[in-house]
Amino acid sequence: MAHTGTTTDVLIVGAGPVGLSAAAELRRHGVRCRLVDRLPARLPYAKAVGIQPRTLELWDRMGLVRAVLEAAVPMRGQLTYVNGAEAGRIDLELPPEVPYGFAALPQYETERLLEEYVAGLGTVIERGTELVSFTQDPDGVTAQLRTASGATEELRVPYLIGCDGAHSVVRKTLGLSYEGGAFPASYMLGDVVAESDWDLPEGYGLRSEHRAADGSLDDVLVCIPLPGAGRYRMSMNVPTDLAEPAQAAQPAETAPRRAPAMPPPDGLAHGLEGGHGPDLSHLQAVVDRLAPGPSRLSDLRWSSVFRISHRIVGRYGEGRVFVAGDAAHIHPPTGAQGMNTGVQDAANLAWKLALVVRGEAGPGLLGSYDAERRPVGEEVVGRTVRHSTQGFENDPDDRRTLLLREAQLLVAYRDGPLSGTPYGPLDAPQPGDLAPDCAGLTTPIAVHPLRLLDILRGRPGHVVVLYGADAAELARAVEAASASGERLPLDVLAVLPREADPRAGRSLGAPTYRDAAGEFAQLYLPGGATGFVVRPDGQLAARFPLGGTTAALSDCLRMLSVPLRDPVVA
Repeated sequence: MAHTGTTTDVLIVGAGPVGLSAAAELRRHGVRCRLVDRLPARLPYAKAVGIQPRTLELWDRMGLVRAVLEAAVPMRGQLTYVNGAEAGRIDLELPPEVPYGFAALPQYETERLLEEYVAGLGTVIERGTELVSFTQDPDGVTAQLRTASGATEELRVPYLIGCDGAHSVVRKTLGLSYEGGAFPASYMLGDVVAESDWDLPEGYGLRSEHRAADGSLDDVLVCIPLPGAGRYRMSMNVPTDLAEPAQAAQPAETAPRRAPAMPPPDGLAHGLEGGHGPDLSHLQAVVDRLAPGPSRLSDLRWSSVFRISHRIVGRYGEGRVFVAGDAAHIHPPTGAQGMNTGVQDAANLAWKLALVVRGEAGPGLLGSYDAERRPVGEEVVGRTVRHSTQGFENDPDDRRTLLLREAQLLVAYRDGPLSGTPYGPLDAPQPGDLAPDCAGLTTPIAVHPLRLLDILRGRPGHVVVLYGADAAELARAVEAASASGERLPLDVLAVLPREADPRAGRSLGAPTYRDAAGEFAQLYLPGGATGFVVRPDGQLAARFPLGGTTAALSDCLRMLSVPLRDPVVA
């Protein structure tokens, strides 16, 4: 057995979208990591296809979003048919200040783009490498790996993240509870081309139902558009013959790609099932029954039968080991929440691990991962189960709130351990809330206005944004914030109100922008000279009056477990 000392900071197990996102964020923060996956190659399956606007915002700050936008297709809404008649329409319209809409991209493409991004930062997936076991002690984690050659390796690392899916070895080894239940029905999926005259608006999905005389749902077809002419990810009830455990094999030349067999049974029925996927005729039969018009299916890339469970761990980690994504929570695919929630898990954990690994924050910071993300996971599991059984139309929220929540733009940690004291109007963005993007920020040089996301892009750490009209007051706040930056890396920016003289920012000692469109003031409701701290994951860490910059940033650093030094009072 080969023994590897501590040559990396974090071992990530599982190279799906969540594990890749964790690696991307860690590498962006300068943290060494190894990324292992037991599969020999990326799977060509369109499992998770929905990309939420909040995920696109995270990828924007990483510098990945352009590649995603070029590969994805827009998701603008859904048409619903019941017993052959159009019965409803959902338009996925968000407020105009939201920078991105909903998108669809097959999971294999999402993984490809993330893999290329991570490789550009120096980390390559170690394919065919499996985590066999691990132990931990107060000083680190000792992991046993089996490589693609069959050799074993003992690796010593400070931290381990399990992004290894619903059947997670990491979760099981930690002994974390995984409470929930399962839906009794099986479903089938297919990635297929439909030559049809459905006349769907561009970017719209299709849900077609058949309801019995008593109103109960007895048949359903859901089609989500994918990149490529007429290509859809289709899901539907599984027919009786596929529900049986065995099925005669198809000839190799006609068989579609099918999901591989799952790991050994562990009592958890969730995800793709191997060995008995549907063929084109199974999908065609459902389309013939339920589609709003004639359609001929072709070019079946892959298919599978899948099951759905809903579960969540009792806690998101133990000691130096953490779980994220499906290893921490599983639920119905309704609303495309699962992968996106996992990506946000990774973003939340990665910046905290980076501060601790670099010695800029104490290990107590890592407890905030469970405190912030587990309530989000609980809400997502509950909401997706409710929407699966009762439908979107019965959600008690108004349509605007419902869509913002589905877009994951309402995720907030106001009650979390890292959120500072509220300041200003409570209906304004407060500590723990998402820092809204805004347009219309100008400089004396740039011809075109910038968005706040443009300014945050490429800044991996905390960013202090100071808003005010008085140049002297802003200068004192900049000095105080810069002094705090000696204890924790901080970028400091200033924003002048629309009515301010642009020349006021020339001597502030920080990059300065003017709120030329008034949108920053409209969305942040500063009500005067106000400072904000934006976290690496895009949430607000603090909101404070400029005159209290030193005290506010000291409180912020204290909550991050940053070692205290004598501050410069301003």
